[in-house]
Order: sequence, then C-alpha cells, then structure tokens
Amino acid sequence: MFTYKIFNNIAKDGLNILDGNHFHNDEINPDSLILRSQNLSNEDFNKSLKCIGRAGAGTNNIPVNEATEKGIVVFNTPGANANAVKELVVCGMLLSSRGIIQGNIYSKTLSGQNSADLNKSMESQKKNFKGNELKGKTLGIIGLGAIGSLLAQTAEVMGMKIIGYDPYISIDAAWRLPKDVEKADSMDYLLNNSDYVSIHVPLVEATKDLINKESLQKFKKGSKLINLSRGGIVNNKDIIEALDSKIIGTFVTDFPTPDLITRSNDHHDVILLPHLGASTKEAEINCAVMAAEQISNFLNDGMIVNSVNFPSIKLGRKTKYRMVIINQNEPGMIGKITDEIGYKNFNIADMTHKSRDAIGINLIDLEDEPSEELIENIERIDHVISVRLCNKLS
Repeated sequence: MFTYKIFNNIAKDGLNILDGNHFHNDEINPDSLILRSQNLSNEDFNKSLKCIGRAGAGTNNIPVNEATEKGIVVFNTPGANANAVKELVVCGMLLSSRGIIQGNIYSKTLSGQNSADLNKSMESQKKNFKGNELKGKTLGIIGLGAIGSLLAQTAEVMGMKIIGYDPYISIDAAWRLPKDVEKADSMDYLLNNSDYVSIHVPLVEATKDLINKESLQKFKKGSKLINLSRGGIVNNKDIIEALDSKIIGTFVTDFPTPDLITRSNDHHDVILLPHLGASTKEAEINCAVMAAEQISNFLNDGMIVNSVNFPSIKLGRKTKYRMVIINQNEPGMIGKITDEIGYKNFNIADMTHKSRDAIGINLIDLEDEPSEELIENIERIDHVISVRLCNKLS
C-alpha cells in the first residue's frame, strides 16, 4: 500500500489509476507527490517521499537537485500536452497574421448601430485588418521534441515549409518529423530564412535569453516570433527594440510582463495570453494519467521512464521479491551490493543497474524474501542512499 499527496487540481482519471493500484491519500507522510504548477522550493521533503510526478513538461517549480541528493525520482509528462500546445501555436500564428484581434476590437466599437450602418461600417473598414495566409510561408521550429515534431506535422498539412533546429534531437523525435522538414545546421540559418519562428525548448542555463539582441539581428525582417515555451528564453528588452526597428513584425507569448503589456497597449505588435498551453481538459487528463502511471510503476516495480533526474530503467519480474537500491554513482557499488547479498546466502534471480550523472539505481530480484538484516547491511554501505522492497502482491 502506497500513499500520495496532491497539489493543484489533478484530473480524477489520474487519481483513479493510483487508487486502483492500492494507493491512498496521505497529507503528512506521502510516498509520492503529484502536482502541476505548485512551487516546491520551500517544501520540506519528508523521509518517506520516494518520487514526485509533475503533470506537465517543465520542472522549474521543483528543486530537482535537492530531490536527486535525497534519492527522490522526479517525473514529468513530455508529450501529454503536446497537441494542446501545438494548437495554441497555430492559433498564435493566425492571430499574428490576420488582424483578428484588431478586427474584434473595432467590431465592439460599433455597438448601437443598426444593421444597415453596421454592415456599411464593417465593409468600409475591413481593409484595415488585411493580413496574410500561412500557406507557402516558412515556419522555423527551435526544439523538435514532442511539441515541435507535432507542430511540424500540422504545419506541413497547412502547406507551410518547415525548417527545424535541434542539436539534441532524439531518434524517436526524428522519426516523427515529416520527411520534407529541412534540418538546419545552425539556429542562425533557421532565423534568417523563416517567416515564423516558434520556440519549444526548456528553460535551462543554456537557453536563458536564447533570443537576445545578437540573435534577433539574424531574423528575417518582419518575421513573427512565438514563444509558448518558457519565460526567460526571450529577452524582453531586446525583443521590444527589435519590434521598434521592425526586425520582428509581431511577438506572441503566454508569459506577460509589465513591459510587454505596455508595449501591447501602445503598439499592438505584441500579443499576450495567459499560459494556456496545457489548459485543456484533454491535456490535463493526459498529463494526470501519465504522471500517475509513472508513479505507480516506480513504487510497485522500481521502473522509471520520463524522469528528469534518474536514468530510465526496466526489468521484467522474475520473482515476487524485488529490491530497489539507489546509490551515488561511485565505482564498485554493484560489487559491494551483490557481495553483501551473497554473504547472507541470498540468490539473485535477475538484476539490472543504470546510472545517470551522479546517481545510480539497481533493481534486484531475489529468489527468497530478503531479511531485515540484509536490508540494513546494504543501507550501511557507503554511498547507498536508500533501499526498499517492492514485493509483488499475490
């Protein structure tokens, strides 16, 4: 029986998975946390906590380094909200191209006119809201993960040309890309040849102010920039200067700031939204279900997928008795652990070990149930962080 604590509104579809796998809610000493936007920076992690499930992609609201040091696995749900974000990017491209917002604002000024005058006013002014179509234009996508690759597929169907840039693209993401996507060797090439640029990278030290005064000089003049990824990737001061000089035609983002709001009110070349990327019923369900499945698989079987701080690991069950051992990634750890198991006359039916940076994890299936003495002895090995049993329920 495992426990969880909920932050934010988590879709019941996800909680039903946990409840159906012998979990129950515990606000005091949970084995797992499941959350969306809750900031855990000031949260005290209790000794019982084993994993955190973020129902979403970004984990900048979670102190990942602290969690790693304590042997706590942090999951996210990449791809679960990809369609929702992709649709919003398409919306952003349309809003930046067709005078939709300005036309809506104008229409509201005609309140009180009769039908004849209203139609006359609409016809006489619609030329002021003329825009351009997306078909035939070039979309540059920075970051070709779940969202970027899905956006490429949709843009191709809409008749757009696509340039993609991602120096760290995975094999799975590469397979998802349409065959006609042009792979840029540099971000500069993409910026120089795109009518629209959409950003889909996480906010890390390497991507902070990725779009800055220098990179903005590489943009095709008058192009549209869409950032529905993370605030901090685009330097606001520099983007406003680029708008003044007409290097950028329109900037669309769902990370409003006071200076961007002022710009939007004064010039209408900045389109601001709340952070709506994953705010659909479908995305919330997908994220909750994925997070719950990952938590359940880890606590019940020690298996990990989509962790931001631990390696992926999987091992089919050979026996009822499984030990999950987390250790600092130091030389000789596997030998020390298996030697201790042998000293106590326990036989290993199967095992696997994976490491990532400073952390390592072992899944070890034993033919007999391990004694408390064995567990305590392994816990006393230098650099072992935690040891727990995942005995399969009959």
